[in-house]
Amino acid sequence: MTNHNANNERMKRKYFAYLKEAKRYSEVTVDATAKALDRFETYTKSRDFRFFHFEQAIAFKRHLAELKAVRSKQGLSKATLNSTLTQLKRFFQWLSEKPGYKSRFRYSDAEYFNLSEKDARIATARREHHGPTLEQVKHVITSMTTGREIERRNRALIAFTLLTGARDGAIASMKLKHIDLSADCVYQDAREVNTKFSKTFMTFFFPVGDEIRTIVADWIAYLRDERLWGNDDPLFPATEIAIGATRKFEVSGLQRGHWSSASPIRTIFREAFVNAGLQYFNPHSLRNTLVRLGQEVCKSPEEFKAWSQNLGHEKALTTFLNYGEVASQRQGEIIRGLARPQQATQSNASEIAEAVFRRFREFGADMQIK
Repeated sequence: MTNHNANNERMKRKYFAYLKEAKRYSEVTVDATAKALDRFETYTKSRDFRFFHFEQAIAFKRHLAELKAVRSKQGLSKATLNSTLTQLKRFFQWLSEKPGYKSRFRYSDAEYFNLSEKDARIATARREHHGPTLEQVKHVITSMTTGREIERRNRALIAFTLLTGARDGAIASMKLKHIDLSADCVYQDAREVNTKFSKTFMTFFFPVGDEIRTIVADWIAYLRDERLWGNDDPLFPATEIAIGATRKFEVSGLQRGHWSSASPIRTIFREAFVNAGLQYFNPHSLRNTLVRLGQEVCKSPEEFKAWSQNLGHEKALTTFLNYGEVASQRQGEIIRGLARPQQATQSNASEIAEAVFRRFREFGADMQIK
């Protein structure tokens, strides 16, 4: 049984309040900090933070590097090490300025929680984001059966995710009133929709095919016209579980309420992709699919900016940095295509020249080529 240190608990509560109220961090970030501190206190046997010494940080780094992950039974990833040590570094930097602590250790002592430059580069390396192709997602959707009410919901759910690029947490909390089919848009109102960073924004349907929009529209019509649901009812209702004839819990239909989390949505995606004979792609990966589509269809910075805003990004750079890397296969195609720059340049120059001559002729100008 772990022995808790009263002084440590008091300072942790203050720090968590600081992160949440002053720094405005989310519960997820606060929980990650709490987990990092718990690991450190387990190692030090809850020794009072007032007796912190930089040698503790060095020893804890070695200890952390030797730990095994619970599931994989392998060493913790460099990303996990970096995240844990960064949280501890920030905590002890904050603590070093507090009465009763600033006289015992220095602000700079927390720097000993840093990983080596090599490990830090590995931990923060940007990796290629994988996502299904547009054709794969459409294959999954068309492969889904729709005989039962729940099956219709599941198919409409994946179609809606592709149509809007909405995050699964937002989808789980959306109501019918947030969808405007006449304007082909979704109003992601942070007062009621669980959007990232509680941002409110408008999303217009992405051009992924009329058949995808039809599936979503038919589902909304079913809820409104046949189930007689209103504006405040969920767009994708949770599954109703009841005791069946066999005296066991069984699926009995849809309940008039939201899912409590996005976990069931990820389960629906997993089953749909596996049943279609494809590897599992989570709901968020469809945002990568849409970004790749945007790279193909957008012909100007303004168009890509609009595409980026439609994903809920305030800056197009966010889309480029987090989602917009060129896939490896496409990267190879582009590089090989650049081996023929003269032919491409000549073709472009001819097109521009023809356009200029055509424009002058429209104004009645007589041009002679000398």
